[in-house]
Amino acid sequence: MNTEAPVETGRVVLLTASHRVAPGLLSWPAWQALHGADRVLCPDGDHPQLPYLREAGVAVELLRPSAEELVEACAGGRTVVVLPSGEGDRALTDGLARLAGSGRVAMPDLELLPGSYDLPGARLLDLVQVMDRIRRECPWSSRQTHEGLAKYGIEEAYELVEAIEDGDREALREELGDVLLQVVFHARIAEEDAEEPFSVDDVAATIVEKLIHRHPHVFGDATAETPEDVKAHWLRTKAVEKQRESVTDGVPLGQPGLALAAKLASRVRTAGLDVPPPAGDGIGDELLALAVRAEAAGVDPEAALRAAGRTYRDAIRAAEGVDPADRD
Repeated sequence: MNTEAPVETGRVVLLTASHRVAPGLLSWPAWQALHGADRVLCPDGDHPQLPYLREAGVAVELLRPSAEELVEACAGGRTVVVLPSGEGDRALTDGLARLAGSGRVAMPDLELLPGSYDLPGARLLDLVQVMDRIRRECPWSSRQTHEGLAKYGIEEAYELVEAIEDGDREALREELGDVLLQVVFHARIAEEDAEEPFSVDDVAATIVEKLIHRHPHVFGDATAETPEDVKAHWLRTKAVEKQRESVTDGVPLGQPGLALAAKLASRVRTAGLDVPPPAGDGIGDELLALAVRAEAAGVDPEAALRAAGRTYRDAIRAAEGVDPADRD
């Protein structure tokens, strides 16, 4: 009969924290583990959590243990918390896995404890940081201007529309990222303006303020039961904000012709004006009339023409003997 007492193998806690969350903002289980540990080890003397742990009375040893040393430190039922470096500690985790797989070592309990979690939108911080570095170090990106990048904004917007109309979810995610890149890139350039600088935070603050102000039925006391009520709120608020003299103010004349015609027709209809399109016999007049008619019927003339163009393209490819589904 074996009368030997069971070996107390202890516990290893790998405490991770998101670098996108302010240091010191750790979860309650993380603080419990830190205060209850027999030892707290950290291989990185510049770890952002160290000042806050010391302020909270947690004794931290600056030590990069091997897997064997860590297992030995847990002998006798002790608990050791390890704060991995920002790059992670692959050698340590691989070493622990190797020891566990050998079957020759009594392993402590291993626990991965997230001390903080990314909030929604946290990866946007990474994008801002990456864009900042690219702007400083890339020979091409460092020389770009708002004017030079303008055409890419248009191209990316059209590629986003194409992904939506194709129903391609993978392309949709990618194209949304490309459009977002244009926003962050322009905002980064704007920081360098000598007279009127602004940052991506200013851009975000502006749209947040606008959204809150234009949604009084969500953030205020107004009520809206239907989408039409929401649109009415939006238009009234915009009218007060912009103080425009004409319903055509704010309509960009540089947009595609059919979209321009439909937007003007929408403004006329919303304002309750009776302004028929000019009666002429030119092709432009005919296209304008068709766009106005489409808008009145609730049809986006640009989207309708693109759909017809796709059908025409497929017919051309079929005539050429090319499979319409085999697209670039």
